[in-house]
Amino acid sequence: MQNARRLLLLGPLAILALHVVAAADQKVLYEKRSPYNTILVTEDDQGLRTLFFEKGGVRQSVVKVGDPDHIELPYARAMPVALALVDHPQRILVVGLGGGTIPSFLHKHYPQTTIDAVDIDPHVVAVAKKYFAFREDSTMRAEVGDGRRFIEDCRKPYDIIFLDAFGSESIPYHLATREFLLAVRRALTPRGVAVGNVWGRSSNPLYDSMVRTYQDVFDELKILDVRGAGNQILIALPRKRPIRREQLSQRATAISRENNFRFDMGEIVRYGLRSAGETNSRGRVLTDGDRTDKTD
Repeated sequence: MQNARRLLLLGPLAILALHVVAAADQKVLYEKRSPYNTILVTEDDQGLRTLFFEKGGVRQSVVKVGDPDHIELPYARAMPVALALVDHPQRILVVGLGGGTIPSFLHKHYPQTTIDAVDIDPHVVAVAKKYFAFREDSTMRAEVGDGRRFIEDCRKPYDIIFLDAFGSESIPYHLATREFLLAVRRALTPRGVAVGNVWGRSSNPLYDSMVRTYQDVFDELKILDVRGAGNQILIALPRKRPIRREQLSQRATAISRENNFRFDMGEIVRYGLRSAGETNSRGRVLTDGDRTDKTD
């Protein structure tokens, strides 16, 4: 279960810098305590609906209902860069549904692609459907369950796996370990790519260990710095493949134009793509058996 022992806690300064508090003029549409979070949905005067997992917490999702092309949060515009590494993805998995921003956006532009989303909290799935216009159909569905178990039980691999599961402040520990990432690697097709959303070093005491753990499991790792946010996107491949910034940015721009995206993924690549470099000696490989970084 997702609990305090499994959370990677952020420092207080990072919380102040990166959290966005629901403004006083925002209307609260929904508030309820679930087994995992305090779910809060607000709406502003522009029609933007925001999902929080605690009052005054991180914006988990921001959605303009009825407009899946509107991507408000910078990290959510960066994660789809993975599309430039996989030609015509047939199967996509999103771990961490939130308000359904990423799966809904992908479904709009890749309606024939099978898109599975999994979230441990049934209340989050219900809220995504009721308040954020997330809709299931023949090619997109939401599963209630632990993302790790879902991946470990995977029998048909995915071309892209997006890892975007957060609690109120951080990633559940069991979704950051070597054992979990090995299961992710097994759940990818040979041409596949895993994309992880993590907080950067300034706000995540285990950032270097997360990077090192990805390096330990995958053959290729790139890091995408997100402009205007504390997020960093880890792009991991189960094979050696040189990823050159200019080549990837050109491909990302072409995909953005072909699909009439409202943002240029190529510009995101040009701004933030960098190599993970050699093995990160500042961190350690995170394992299921290592509990020294968890709190009671």
